Amino acid sequence: MTKLSLRAVQKLTCKKRDAWWTVFLVDPLATRLLLVVARFRFITPNRVTWAALFIGLASAGFFLRGDTGSLIVGAVLYHLSFVLDCIDGKLARLKGNGTVFGGWLDYVFDRIRVLFCALALMGGQFLRTDDERYLLAALAVVFLDMLRYVDALQIYKMRMSMRTKIEKVTKEREEAERAVRGLPEEAEEPEQLVFMEDLLRDHPGAAAETLREQAGAANVVDLHEQFRGQFPWYTRIRRALLRTRIRPHLVSGIEFQMFVFIVGPLIGQILWTTVVSAALLMLFELVIMYKFWLSTRDYTRVMEQLSQETPRAGAIAPQLHRGRHRRAAQEDELRAEEHHRAPEPEGHPGLPHRPHPHATPHVPGFPQQTAQPGTPPQHSDTVPFPHLGTARSSWPHGTPGTWENSR
Repeated sequence: MTKLSLRAVQKLTCKKRDAWWTVFLVDPLATRLLLVVARFRFITPNRVTWAALFIGLASAGFFLRGDTGSLIVGAVLYHLSFVLDCIDGKLARLKGNGTVFGGWLDYVFDRIRVLFCALALMGGQFLRTDDERYLLAALAVVFLDMLRYVDALQIYKMRMSMRTKIEKVTKEREEAERAVRGLPEEAEEPEQLVFMEDLLRDHPGAAAETLREQAGAANVVDLHEQFRGQFPWYTRIRRALLRTRIRPHLVSGIEFQMFVFIVGPLIGQILWTTVVSAALLMLFELVIMYKFWLSTRDYTRVMEQLSQETPRAGAIAPQLHRGRHRRAAQEDELRAEEHHRAPEPEGHPGLPHRPHPHATPHVPGFPQQTAQPGTPPQHSDTVPFPHLGTARSSWPHGTPGTWENSR
């Protein structure tokens, strides 16, 4: 492997946004260890993940003992375990040998480490003091850690779902416009749809209005517009923090773990440190939930705008709702056929109705004459109709015959 400088390794492996604990207390040590670890081919990211788990379990063993010296050793080992947990991802990015299984392994081992360390730390203090509050603290630590990561994964899933639906509706609208204009699908290159959060992530120091103008206002979808409108000071704080790679989420799962398993044991205030860090974690989680709720409202607004922007009044793209329109046309044809189909005559089921070619039309108010079989019909040149004048008979003059002959 080509020898790289420390600055090059930091640029290649460090995230653009990260927790402040990682930026100040982990990355300076992790990147220097990475320069040494990356030289050995047998050291893979998955093996580093296993090493981080074993060291984390060792810290749990010292936490269980409960004395002051063991708590300090356990805190140091937990921090070393977290440093290795960061190195495995950096090593995968540096060598490009990361795998999907490695990402899953890293996530699962993190949860196992937190579970064992929480039970050991609080259990050790309960055995030494018989204070039942430590048992409640253990449950709170495990619950909040699970809540934090489950909530983060679910919010990420819903955000990706909203983005996918917006992209799908936008694509269908563009196809409908091309169909209305009679253009083939390859006639025009569709306009690129971008999201404001991606632009802000790639350009952390730029303003949202500037990025919107550069990308084109019609092509930018902003799902955090209401949040920035209600908290305009958030943008200024975010820019200031991102200059040092610190994300605005100041108390996340990482800071919560570090306060519980490192700060608390080092200062000898495990219970109070856990309570304060748990309260701060819940505060920031509520802010994230509120931000996500506002994002769903922005999503609803964007979808309504897309549904109202039809290509032309009354125009429907032929590729949209094909099945429904085809079924409707078939039903109309069946109804029209049934409407024009003559009913069967009474007394002759199954025989088609054939009207007599010389039948006299029936006029309401007058009895209708019917011919008896074998009897010639009665004819006259004129039939008086007091209110309609004189109507000619439909039978031709001077043409004698019977009913059978007239058929």
